[in-house]
Amino acid sequence: MLARRIAMAAGPALCLVLLGACSGAPSPTASVATAAASPASAPGSASASASASATAAASQADAATLALTLADTSLGSILVDGKGMTLYMFTKDSAGTSACSGQCLVAWPPLLGSPTAGSGVDDSKLGSFTRTDGTTQATYNGWPLYYWQSDTKPGDVSGQNVNSVWFVLDRDGDPVKK
Repeated sequence: MLARRIAMAAGPALCLVLLGACSGAPSPTASVATAAASPASAPGSASASASASATAAASQADAATLALTLADTSLGSILVDGKGMTLYMFTKDSAGTSACSGQCLVAWPPLLGSPTAGSGVDDSKLGSFTRTDGTTQATYNGWPLYYWQSDTKPGDVSGQNVNSVWFVLDRDGDPVKK
């Protein structure tokens, strides 16, 4: 009787694992189901594999975000991250140096990591530098790149010209001052 109850409880979790394996892509649901269906054990177990899969998926998501592209917006063709979120430059920055710190970083979170060229982006203008906190911030044409806290979806450009110092960038990496 106990064995039958265990088998019935494990059945749905096993189905999720199998469905996740069929998709060909890492599935957070499959990872959770694998971890739930497997007893906690030493490294190399299904639980450790699920954790490694989740870490790999997070790295892939970061890589996708860092594939910069151009998008057509109300401001023209501008630089966006791989998910279509608008990127901004700060006129008080200088090449490889960020003047944004403290509360500024709350409103203008930096794009962290080393960028790659997506559609329409000039690979020679990509770069990065190490911030004072040790993180790596992406740059384009020497400008450190940031998001604006009020942009919530791809295509939003509400950070344009905030305080006359925040601007989107065009393909050449020049501020668009419309």
